[in-house]
Amino acid sequence: MPKRSLVLLSRSVFTGLDDHPMDGFVAIHGNRIKAVGPAADSGPFVESADEVRDMGTRTIMAGLVDVHTFFTGWVLRRTGADLSAASTPADAADALLAWTVAHEGAPVALGRNLPECLLGADLDRALDQVFTAMPAVAFTEGAGTCALNAAAGERYGFTPDACYAEMIWRLMADYLPLDEVREAYGDYMRMLNSRGVTAIKEMCFDDYYGFADEMARREVAGDLTVRVDMMSQPVGRAADLAYARTARDRFQGPFVRFSGFNRMTDRGLWRGLAEMIEPYEEGADAGAAGKTVVEEPEWDLIARELAEVDAEGFRYSLHCQGDGAVRKTVALYRDLPRDERGRLARRHSITDLENSDPADLEAFGSIGGICEVYPQILTLDAREDCLSTMRRQIGESRLEHSWNRRGMVDAGCIVCCGTDLPLLTPHLGDSIYSACGGYFADGLPVNQGNTLTLAELLRAWTLGGAYDLEREDELGTLEPGKLADVCVLDADAFSVDPRDARSLGVALTVSNGRIVYES
Repeated sequence: MPKRSLVLLSRSVFTGLDDHPMDGFVAIHGNRIKAVGPAADSGPFVESADEVRDMGTRTIMAGLVDVHTFFTGWVLRRTGADLSAASTPADAADALLAWTVAHEGAPVALGRNLPECLLGADLDRALDQVFTAMPAVAFTEGAGTCALNAAAGERYGFTPDACYAEMIWRLMADYLPLDEVREAYGDYMRMLNSRGVTAIKEMCFDDYYGFADEMARREVAGDLTVRVDMMSQPVGRAADLAYARTARDRFQGPFVRFSGFNRMTDRGLWRGLAEMIEPYEEGADAGAAGKTVVEEPEWDLIARELAEVDAEGFRYSLHCQGDGAVRKTVALYRDLPRDERGRLARRHSITDLENSDPADLEAFGSIGGICEVYPQILTLDAREDCLSTMRRQIGESRLEHSWNRRGMVDAGCIVCCGTDLPLLTPHLGDSIYSACGGYFADGLPVNQGNTLTLAELLRAWTLGGAYDLEREDELGTLEPGKLADVCVLDADAFSVDPRDARSLGVALTVSNGRIVYES
């Protein structure tokens, strides 16, 4: 079958190579970009194209790359019996039972959207009565807490107070093989494509509990529309280098690859659980006052694991929220081998960096460090709900070092964008509002001197992400010869005030030369 050709025209083509868009065109032939240039040069490509789309003033750019996603968490909120209509513990137990009957062979009775008002001893007893031997778990909306019977507590080892992703890894081994979970991957890709996302870095706990087989099957079948760079997050055991070697050899195709490991260090600053350079202030939450860290990260384990991972040629991503955790991570990275330019030989990264000292950003930039930031994060909160807590815990001067994307770029760090999906769902408009405007959900600003320009943010979502995936030669900019992963916004991003950017959406997404989403 001959390769099809598509030409996209717009008065706002952002190639990623310049800070401003041009009135131009992008010509695609098969799965590659054939030509990019000013509108005056588009004639021959338009005349020979199988299809031409005039996008008017809508911005055309490279496909977005989300560098921190969790399918395991996204699908958990969509799997199992829908308990939202349950009004009594018996209703919830009966709905779970009906689901297990319809899903014969499922090793667990799984529910979602449980009304929080049903949590408690009555529901626990009902689950124990209906499910004497089978584990039963019912998550509330958002999976922030849950109800579970005695069999589930014994099998999975987590509690309603600690049922976040790193704690429920034993449950993942039971729900990831479900047919409805594997089928849901199509919905996952469609959702990402509808947000302009064409590539992700996926956090896959341990050995992904068999779900890597589904990724392999889909790649062979040719039905992947999102490129996936898998990283193992050790939770059930230490970094499994034997699995990593096998996965690296197995996944070397155009859509699925394996690159290394992801690990948490500290936790949320707003909860007083981030590791700081200086102690928390008096009045800090979680008993943190006078301390730099409440829950000491496993730095000895991390250091040993990092050395082994680096020596094997794999990447390591450390999730740091406090400036103290960032400082220790930068120090660990600085001891690793460098290339001829003085950059880290492996593309190790730091994720989140909620609070960071400018001196550490400078040190990280000097070795080619990668900062994986959450550009939409401010949209989760009203300003004072967030800042009043942080101000009380770390003081005003350190608060100024929060969400310092400006400092990262100026220090020479590679900045790329993640969402921690399902914490956030990719949304470029929200990113502009938050990371360029510095606005919280209520429209009030913070640290606007720490924000990015629009061009810097768009590059972080594209070229920065491609660099993080070690695919900048194939992805991330609109250039002849690169893979045809393209996002078309529904307006000219360069004419939108950041304060008004939340309405910005996606009109068209092209993955590997195919239109995979159209609004």
